[in-house]
Amino acid sequence: MRRHDDEEVHEHDRGLSYDLPVLARRRMIRLLAGASAGAGLAALVGCTAENTPPSAAGDTSSTAAGTSSSAGDCATVPEETAGPYPGDGSNGVNVLKESGVVRSDITGSFGDSAGGTAEGVPLTFTLTVVDAASGCGTPRKGAAVYVWHCDPEGGYSLYTEGVTDENYLRGVQETDEKGRVTFTSVFPGCYTGRWPHIHFEVYGSLRDATSATAITSTSQLALPKDVCDTVYATEGYESSVDNLGRLSLESDSVFRDGHDRQLAAVKGSVEEGYTATLTIAV
Repeated sequence: MRRHDDEEVHEHDRGLSYDLPVLARRRMIRLLAGASAGAGLAALVGCTAENTPPSAAGDTSSTAAGTSSSAGDCATVPEETAGPYPGDGSNGVNVLKESGVVRSDITGSFGDSAGGTAEGVPLTFTLTVVDAASGCGTPRKGAAVYVWHCDPEGGYSLYTEGVTDENYLRGVQETDEKGRVTFTSVFPGCYTGRWPHIHFEVYGSLRDATSATAITSTSQLALPKDVCDTVYATEGYESSVDNLGRLSLESDSVFRDGHDRQLAAVKGSVEEGYTATLTIAV
């Protein structure tokens, strides 16, 4: 089982000091939004995907509260750090220019990598990209989303010892006419110091994404605690139990200043797998 020492924990997302400029901007945005109520400025919000079908009887489900998608409740998704392991060329390796990175199933490695597959509780997640300038009512067709996250042991392909030859749990897709991309993956683990999350970058086009240029937005999706507790009680997630027990969304270095716009709605079960949805305005 891989472990992360204190230095590695700090480097996973470069810590609070690295994020202070981003966090300060987000606080200022909220202050401006509050000051402008009734003054004609757009309200600032992100939102979870709508029209998600109800979960089956007996399924574990979690829905983010206060995240409805209405024209009066819309704003760009909060900017966050990409962390030290994006694989987009900004910190060493660039997986975006490799043939095979455009895919929906990201559980296995592709290309000349070792060919390993990440094992874990199945997770299918859908991100819907909408235009904030139009009040979140217009889907961003033809945009592109690059996603990446850790494996159940908390390791990142391309970077973590033991999986540096792998590139699983990374992939790019172009949004459809409804602004959606859907990825098949496994539920990420919880490593020391960070709440369970999925990184994503939004690009204006697939061409921009696969040339690793002109990022429109960089942010993170948070996973709800009740679902995490259920998943982490299963085999393969043993280290995540204690790690999650020492955290909360309110204490996490990224989500502590507000997570309601990044908290995914999740439905499903360990046996059948989970689905997560989040709408992101750019």
